[in-house]
Amino acid sequence: MIETYSIPLSALVKEFKLEVAYASADYESIRLTVEDVARPGLQIAGYFDYFEPMRLQVLGNVEISYLQKKTPQERTAIFDQLFSYKPPALLIARNFPVDEQCLEMAKKHSITVLRSPEATATLASNIITFLKSALAPRITRHGVLVEVYGEGLLLMGDSGVGKSEAALELLKRGHRLIADDAVEIRKVSETSLVGTAPELIRNYIELRGIGIVNVAKLFGMGSVRSENEINLVVNIVPWNTQEAYDRLGLEDQYMDILGVKVPMNTIPITAGRNLAVILEVAAMNNRQRKLGYNAAQEFSEQIDRHFENAGRK
Repeated sequence: MIETYSIPLSALVKEFKLEVAYASADYESIRLTVEDVARPGLQIAGYFDYFEPMRLQVLGNVEISYLQKKTPQERTAIFDQLFSYKPPALLIARNFPVDEQCLEMAKKHSITVLRSPEATATLASNIITFLKSALAPRITRHGVLVEVYGEGLLLMGDSGVGKSEAALELLKRGHRLIADDAVEIRKVSETSLVGTAPELIRNYIELRGIGIVNVAKLFGMGSVRSENEINLVVNIVPWNTQEAYDRLGLEDQYMDILGVKVPMNTIPITAGRNLAVILEVAAMNNRQRKLGYNAAQEFSEQIDRHFENAGRK
């Protein structure tokens, strides 16, 4: 079951350097649970059907200019009704001053009021992007996440199969580590997954027989990344002579993670196979496929044409 996540309002204030014009009594405990924001233009005009009170409410130039044409008594009534729905906070863009009626009703209903010098559209867009990432559905998977030629490879397989050793060889070849052992995966869009490491084990890798190694200090800061999109899942399995492995690559494999279908390769390993080189080729081949070129399909068509021509002779 996918958990529902939230983020403290104070974290948003810190991230965007917002001014707290009025902090409600429960300011430190307020958490945002909706990834969208709202500009309550219709609400300040009195229409509250389909109003989503869980969203951060943002006032911009249009809303403020409308309110300025109202009498103090009308503004009091507007903010009284708006704040009665208990939104998490009211954010005023473009550094517009907080008028007395707004502040009076904010204190009455204990609603936090924030200010920002940013333009309304820019501010709303940046906050939505931030919230989408912070509130994205997520799971943790056992594996190793590395960046190879710009492709995010999620290495999966049984414990001791050689995932960390393969990652170490890739690091020596100039590629980068994102996470070892545990990978936190976030669904940032309907088609995209981003992986990162839990903060406690970030930049560390475990090598049996040696122990814990700090990759950033051993190989330099250029050898690590904080997060990366997951473009390919590589399932590493011990070679089994009883199994029939795909030798052409015509069978498309996918792994469903949080409802997103991620391309997958199953790579059998045995003594003598250079796993790091195979992973590099897998990354480049996956990139080619995304760009529209499929070597396996081209080879199959070439074989078909060969037999068709041979049959005509």
